[in-house]
Amino acid sequence: MAPRPPARPPAGSGERRTERTVLVLLFALALAPTAAYLVWSMAEVGKFAFKLPFALLLLAAVPLVFWVLLLLGQRRAASLGYSSTGLLQRLRRGAIARLAPFPAVLRVVAIALLALALARPQTRDRGSRGEVEGIDVVVALDMSNSMEATDLAPNRLEAAKVVVDQFIARRRSDKIGLVVFGREAFTQCPLTLDYSVLRSMLAELRFGLIDGTATAIGNALGVALSRLRSSDAKSRVVILLTDGDNNSGNVTPTQAAKYAQAMKVKVFTILMGPKEGGGVEAGRDLFGRPIQVRRQYPVNPKLLEEIASMTGGRFYLATDRAGLEGSFQAILNELDRSTRRDVAAVFQDAYRPFAAAALALLLLELLLGLSRFRRYP
Repeated sequence: MAPRPPARPPAGSGERRTERTVLVLLFALALAPTAAYLVWSMAEVGKFAFKLPFALLLLAAVPLVFWVLLLLGQRRAASLGYSSTGLLQRLRRGAIARLAPFPAVLRVVAIALLALALARPQTRDRGSRGEVEGIDVVVALDMSNSMEATDLAPNRLEAAKVVVDQFIARRRSDKIGLVVFGREAFTQCPLTLDYSVLRSMLAELRFGLIDGTATAIGNALGVALSRLRSSDAKSRVVILLTDGDNNSGNVTPTQAAKYAQAMKVKVFTILMGPKEGGGVEAGRDLFGRPIQVRRQYPVNPKLLEEIASMTGGRFYLATDRAGLEGSFQAILNELDRSTRRDVAAVFQDAYRPFAAAALALLLLELLLGLSRFRRYP
């Protein structure tokens, strides 16, 4: 009995193995940039995080999509009928034929990139250490009736609001709070980096909002210091703007200055308006012109000088708008800078490269589908 010839492998089995190998290589090649980016981002501990990590569950669907695309491709190829395939089996497949699954690979990788983008990857800014230079400042603004004087146009309160607003607008990393006072003292805005909210609350200030029949300087300093008690900044400052003397409240200015001294908080005091008082609008005449009445309000520049001296700050006298602006500028020039970690600024969104790469791959798949990679039927 003649020996049986060795069994031949099924026709095309070697090509199918080669096709699978090429397919795996294509998939790895398309996925390599994403893997490299993730490895690079996670190289430093704590430098990478996902804001929406549950979106990574979508990655589990990637193998399923890949399998479905392959299955559809095989069924589409099997749907064509030939009268004889012998000649075709003797032909070797070209490079384009072997790369036929490449558009499907691009689509799968694009889906994986979109899943990563939806998870909102975030990285630390490698250009900085997440630290900012800043101080904590509380502005204590007098809103007593004497602030209606018009020697600082249109009146002292409005002039102070404009200058304080300009001061806030020039800040970038200082926490700023606002305290208002008349007969009593109140926190208008706690320490914040949200300058838009702070400026909006400053703009809302008007006469009659609080009782302005007296001036509680001691209470104002006490409330300002309570805002700074929990601050961890190296430099903590109170800027006190007033045009009068302390004549109300249950805390004396000297007591409040001692508290500030113990807390190592500098108090810069600004006396607004001339010491001899100023004019106040008392109504309008028959022609609608304002009637100015000069009134003398009690002032105590020595008290403000004492408060500033006890706490390491300075006293300024601002008799006009330019003097008020100069006082604020001088205060800024004297302030020490401190370093504070700003957690909100540590991480930055990094999803855009993933989303852009996914869209680019989808566009490339579309273009390849219009070229020699187009499938029939």
